Amino acid sequence: MNPILDNISKIVTLTPEEAQLFLSKTETKHYKAKSIVLNAGEICKHSYFVNSGLLRSFNINDNIVEHVLSFACEGWWIGDMYSLLSQKPGNLFIEVIEDAEVVLLSKENQEQLYHDIPKLERFFRILTENSLVANQERLMDNLSLSAEDRFEKFCSKYPTLIQKVPQKHIASYIGVTPEFFSKMKARLLKK
Repeated sequence: MNPILDNISKIVTLTPEEAQLFLSKTETKHYKAKSIVLNAGEICKHSYFVNSGLLRSFNINDNIVEHVLSFACEGWWIGDMYSLLSQKPGNLFIEVIEDAEVVLLSKENQEQLYHDIPKLERFFRILTENSLVANQERLMDNLSLSAEDRFEKFCSKYPTLIQKVPQKHIASYIGVTPEFFSKMKARLLKK
C-alpha cells in the first residue's frame, strides 16, 4: 500500500475514491542529501510527508548557531507549523539529511480536502494535537532533565535515528554543544 495512505489509515478510514482524491491533491518529489526544502524567511506552503529518507527542521540564531527542532524519517510529517498556519514567513529551515522521497500537500489542497473529505480534518487535527503534546513534553524535558537524561530519552524514543542522524544534530536537538555531547557520550559508554 501507499505509505501516506497507511499513515492516514492509522487514524481515519478512507474509501478507495477518497484515497484517490487525496493522492490527486499531492505531489511527490525526490531530494538529494543536503538539499534545502524550505528556507527561513519563506512562507511554508506545504505539509511534507516522508516516504523514505530523513529530514530535519532547524533555525539559526543571531550567533549563527543551529538549533534542531525536529527530525522526520519514513512515515513522519514535517513542516513549519507557524508559517503554514499563519501564512507568514517562518524562521525554520527544512533540510534533507539522507536522500528522500517526500509527498507535498499544499495548504490550499489541504483546505480543499477538508471540504471534500471532512474526516481528513479530523486526521490533521489529531496529527496537530500529537505534535503539540510532543513539543510540550520536549520543552518540559529541556527545562527539567539533565543532558544525559535528555539523550537517554531521545535514544529510547527514537532508536532508529541514533545510527542515521549525525551526532552534531542530535547534540543540537537535546540542547548541548557537539563537544559536550562527545564527552557525555564517552562517559555514558564507560558506565
